[in-house]
Amino acid sequence: MMNEPASQTSPSSGGAMDRRIARAAAPWWRQRRMLLGAGVVAGLALLWFFLPAGGSTDLAAADLETGLVQHGRFDDTLPLRASVAPRVTTLLSAMAGGQVARLAVQDGTLVTAGQPLAELTNPQLKLDVLTREAAITSQLGQLTGEDLALERSRLDRADQTATASYDLLKARRELDVRQQLHDMGFVSDAGVRSYREEADYQGRRLSGLAKGQAAENRTATQQAGRLAQARSELEANRAAVRAGLDALVIRAPVAGRLTNFTLQPGQTLKAGDTAGQIDSEGSWKLIADVDEFYLGRVAVGQKAAAGDLRLTVSRVLPSVTDGRFRIELTFAGAPPPGLNRGQTIDARVTLGAAREALLAPVGGWVDSGGGSSAFVVDADGRHARRTAIRIGRRNPEVAEVLSGLAPGARIVTTNTAAVKGDIINIR
Repeated sequence: MMNEPASQTSPSSGGAMDRRIARAAAPWWRQRRMLLGAGVVAGLALLWFFLPAGGSTDLAAADLETGLVQHGRFDDTLPLRASVAPRVTTLLSAMAGGQVARLAVQDGTLVTAGQPLAELTNPQLKLDVLTREAAITSQLGQLTGEDLALERSRLDRADQTATASYDLLKARRELDVRQQLHDMGFVSDAGVRSYREEADYQGRRLSGLAKGQAAENRTATQQAGRLAQARSELEANRAAVRAGLDALVIRAPVAGRLTNFTLQPGQTLKAGDTAGQIDSEGSWKLIADVDEFYLGRVAVGQKAAAGDLRLTVSRVLPSVTDGRFRIELTFAGAPPPGLNRGQTIDARVTLGAAREALLAPVGGWVDSGGGSSAFVVDADGRHARRTAIRIGRRNPEVAEVLSGLAPGARIVTTNTAAVKGDIINIR
C-alpha cells in the first residue's frame, strides 16, 4: 500500500516550531516594592521639611521683619515729640465753701493779679463772721477799759506826787521863816522843832510816793505792752474773720490766662475745691514722654534742639508710667511767637557725641530680648537662629552692636517674645 501511518510520515509541530522566550524585566517605576519605598522616603522628606525641629517655632515670613547689620554713623540723640505747655501754672481753689452767685470773667480771659473772678454766697458763714467779729469787738472794748484804768492810775499817782512835792515846798518855806525868827530870838527852839518835823515828814512822803510811782510806771508799762499785744492779736483775728467773707470772692493770685474755669452760677463748691488755673502768658516750656530705657541717660542741663530753636532739659520726672517717664525742656532764649498750649513740636535731645559704629536696626526684638540676643537669618532664608549679642547705646532708629553680630548679618527685628526655643522656621 502507498499510504503510511501519519505518525510515521508527519513531523512533530511542537518539537520543531515552539521555543521558550525570556520575559524582559519591568522598569523600576512599575515595580510595586520600589514605588512603595520611594513613597515612604518622599513622605519622610516632606515630614522633615514641614515639621518644626525640636526647640523651634514656625512663623510665617509675612509676619517677620528683618534688618541688615552694617557700619554707619551713630548719632547719640533722642528724637521726641514734645508739646507746648505754660512754664508756670497756678491752680485756683475756693478758700471757703459756698454757692456760685456770679461770674466776673470767662474761661480763656487774660487776668491781672487780685482781679475778682467769681463770687460765692454762704449765709451761715456770714452769720458766723458777724458773731465772731462782735465777740472780738467786745474784747477790744475791755482792753480799752483796762487802758483807761491804767491811765487813770498813772494820773492819780502823778497828782499825789505833785501834791506831796508842793506840801514839802510849803513846809520848807515855813521852816525857813521860823528858823530866821529863831535866830533873831523871836521864836523858841520848840517853835522851830515842829516845823522841822513837818518838813522831814513831807520829804519822806514825797520820796515814798516817787518810789511807788516809779514801780507803778514799770508795771504799767509792762501791762500796757501786754494790752497792746493783745489788741494787735485781736485786731488780726478780726481781720482774719472779716477775710472769711472776702474768701467768698475768688481772685486771681497772679497775672496770666485763665483756663479750665468751668464754674457755673448755682454750682456748689467746698473749701479747697479746684476752680481753674492761670497759665503764664507768653512764657512756655516743652514736655515730652520718653521711653524708660533712657531714664539713666537723660539729665538736667543737656542740650536739645527743635529746628533753629535751642532748648535745655530743665526737669526730669523719674516716675515711670506705662514704660515712659516725662521730661521738661525750656527755651534758651525767648520762646518764638505764635505758640499755643498743646501744640506739638519735634525736638532732639543730644545725649552724647556721634561716632562710627556697627549698627543694627531697632525694633521689637530689643524689647523682647532685652538687647542680649537676636535671631540671625540663615543664608537660605528658611531659618533664624538665636545668637547672644551685646548692644551699647541706641536711639529710636538704630542700636550700637558691641559684640555677637558681623557686618552684613540679617536679623529679625519684630518682637520675638512668643518664640519658644532658639530657632525660627520661616514658612
